Amino acid sequence: MSARALDPGARVASAETPPVMPPAPAEADGRDAVSTRVRARTTASRRALGGFRLAIAVIEIVALVGNYQYVLEFPLFAAVNFFSYFTILSAMLAVVTLLIAAGYALRQHRDPPWLAALRTIITVYLLVSGIVFALIAVQASTRDYRLEVPWSDTLLHFVVPVLALVAWSVDAVIAVNPPVPWATIGWVLVFPSGWLVYTLIRGADIGWYPYFFLDASQVGGAAGIAAYCALVLLIFVGITSVLVSIHRRLALRGVRRRLARRV
Repeated sequence: MSARALDPGARVASAETPPVMPPAPAEADGRDAVSTRVRARTTASRRALGGFRLAIAVIEIVALVGNYQYVLEFPLFAAVNFFSYFTILSAMLAVVTLLIAAGYALRQHRDPPWLAALRTIITVYLLVSGIVFALIAVQASTRDYRLEVPWSDTLLHFVVPVLALVAWSVDAVIAVNPPVPWATIGWVLVFPSGWLVYTLIRGADIGWYPYFFLDASQVGGAAGIAAYCALVLLIFVGITSVLVSIHRRLALRGVRRRLARRV
């Protein structure tokens, strides 16, 4: 009697509960295969990028050592003056940043958000150093300013900035990292502003400036310094704005591309 009463209830419960349908094996396997291939391709690209970042850091170190040895030949050389050049300081920052970025690229699928902004800032510093050096080369022939271009300066001002831009561009094309924030445009001015204040104060005290356009006696006073600094400021802001805009567009395109592959 009891067993007979329970049987109908069991049949009703079974009828009311819809069966759980497993995902189609072919569809699930296809999506997993695509995702695996995309991730494997990205991982290989990231490792190659990490090796490239490391190589640039090594070239930058060689350039710094070579440039230091070059300036040792000058009779009035001062180590403090060498480390007061914006090019030298930005190159040292680039070495640290590139080594950190290489470590992340070799070991992890993506960089942390802060590293994208830092790499962009350092890339801008390297590019501006090259542009300013080129401007100085143009002006040197008309001013009382000695300018020589040894192999170390060629690496520091031209080769490394180009390589850094290539590395930055490859990362943007891969588009696995977070987009560079617009606030980077403001952050890029922090270090140059501090360096400018230090340079002007120290220059007024010892009578030496790393670049002629910071010496009032060579550019017609404070107005000349302000004009050159404004030009460099525009270069900083302009290059940073372009890089941030490009990176954000490529990052969005990369997200769309990966979503399309998963469909």
